[in-house]
Amino acid sequence: MEKIISLTKRRGFIYPGSEIYGGLAGAWDYGPLGILLKNNIKNYWWNRFVLKRDDIYGIDAAILMNAKVWEASGHASGFSDSLVECKKCHHRFRSDHIKDKCPDCGGNLTEEKQFNMMFKTIIGPVEETGAQIYLRPETAQGIFVNFKNIIDTFHPKLPFGVAQIGKAFRNEITPKDFVFRVREFEQMEIEYFIKPPKKNEWEKDFDYWLKQIHEFLEEIGLNKKNIYDREVLGKDLSHYSKKTIDIDYNFPFKKDEIVGFAYRTDFDLKAHGLDYYDEETKERFIPHVIEPSFGVDRLIFALLCEVFEEDEMGGEKRIFLKFKPNMAPIKVAVFPLLKNKPDLVKKSREVYEMIKKEIQPVMFDDNGNIGKRYRRQDEIGTPYCVTIDFETLDNNTVTIRDRDTGQQERVKILELTNFLKNAILE
Repeated sequence: MEKIISLTKRRGFIYPGSEIYGGLAGAWDYGPLGILLKNNIKNYWWNRFVLKRDDIYGIDAAILMNAKVWEASGHASGFSDSLVECKKCHHRFRSDHIKDKCPDCGGNLTEEKQFNMMFKTIIGPVEETGAQIYLRPETAQGIFVNFKNIIDTFHPKLPFGVAQIGKAFRNEITPKDFVFRVREFEQMEIEYFIKPPKKNEWEKDFDYWLKQIHEFLEEIGLNKKNIYDREVLGKDLSHYSKKTIDIDYNFPFKKDEIVGFAYRTDFDLKAHGLDYYDEETKERFIPHVIEPSFGVDRLIFALLCEVFEEDEMGGEKRIFLKFKPNMAPIKVAVFPLLKNKPDLVKKSREVYEMIKKEIQPVMFDDNGNIGKRYRRQDEIGTPYCVTIDFETLDNNTVTIRDRDTGQQERVKILELTNFLKNAILE
């Protein structure tokens, strides 16, 4: 795992937050390549679950909401973890993450107490007279409080869903494991509304969405051998859920959740006093909800673990990220064989601009020798490198190198863009 974390910083994927001031636990910044990877995942999710479907509506709700939302949802009173403190070093931990002794110094622990995980803030110019509100701990409530707006505007028939991608905040007791457990994170959530089921009719929709989750995870490049379904039982079940399955990924530190999947029944709409009028049957009722909730940061971490590879090529050890082309931050890199040859550089720029009109993002790189450039691109997961050499000036062909195999082939410049587009779409 340390090799992965080191690579993400060295190559501009993820940086420690506020690093020049000593950092801030549970806060991470996405660099130029990290934001490209994050947007690839988010855009693919949005395209698959919103744009390509007729039954899902997208929204972007505000982070700050009336405090009554969280009172109605149960978060104000029940969104908490059990906290213990070491009597010796005074470090604090979630009680379900440790055993009988402090893991840092071996000291005895205090009795458990509940710790509400919502961040509080004051709205208004004067703190003493301002109203207390919260940073949202989940994006779902923004969907529920807009349920009536969607109904009034679009008159959707059940079943239908509402999707949102956005930031959420939780005051984690012990943020840890890189971007896995953090205090500021991003979620991709769908609330899928169905008619109140008779007996166990909801299980059909539940099974359908569970299948959709697994298909999406495989499509972005996660190996199904590393993905596990774990049903949440007993006291670990959220207050709103009748059934929850956590989809876990086999991280280097342990198997843990990347997607939460819950049957929330009618808990939320009932809590907010909302219902649905069926214009065909003339019935008024409260729909039930099935919720797939994807953690963007955890998906990024899982994908980095999945694609991280080490091998030997040309007698040298190398690290490369074996992204599927649709997830690779950079799709194509273009090089002149030598940076001190103006004709090669000029031709390389022409090829680079040509490709960039059809494929994004593309990187131009003329720093260092060609071998070092290949290694840099391997480490950021670029599937294809295009090299302009002296033969290019003679016959208008270029060399294309495959990241995974290192094999090279020559392609005519006139056919280059179509060649790359077909290779990336495979």
